[in-house]
Amino acid sequence: MDFTVLKMIHVTTAVVSYALFFVRGIWMINGSPRLGERWARIVPHANDTLLLAAAIWMTILTHQYPGTHAWLTAKLTALLFYIGLGTVALKRGKTRRTRITAWLGSQAVFFYIVAVALTRNPLPWY
Repeated sequence: MDFTVLKMIHVTTAVVSYALFFVRGIWMINGSPRLGERWARIVPHANDTLLLAAAIWMTILTHQYPGTHAWLTAKLTALLFYIGLGTVALKRGKTRRTRITAWLGSQAVFFYIVAVALTRNPLPWY
């Protein structure tokens, strides 16, 4: 597959991932039963699987790997924090306040990941 197409898939699925997470967070805040709907539990995981597959494929094609390239290491580490905060926000948070705080924190981490990807710098604001 052409690298440009692969990158477009990666960027598109990242945007969809954020949009789905944002909407599910709003539903969580409002206590909407839509959060428990079957599609809302399946579609984000399918999209995120495609996002991750595109990311892995791009690292293989470019020979840039976490652990050897600081920006990819930072991006992968931040991704793990994003996933952790996301599970607290949408599932594991015991109180509404905890879930909202985790939801907001996960969005900050998401934008850090985007900034690192755009600048290829683990400290994108410096």
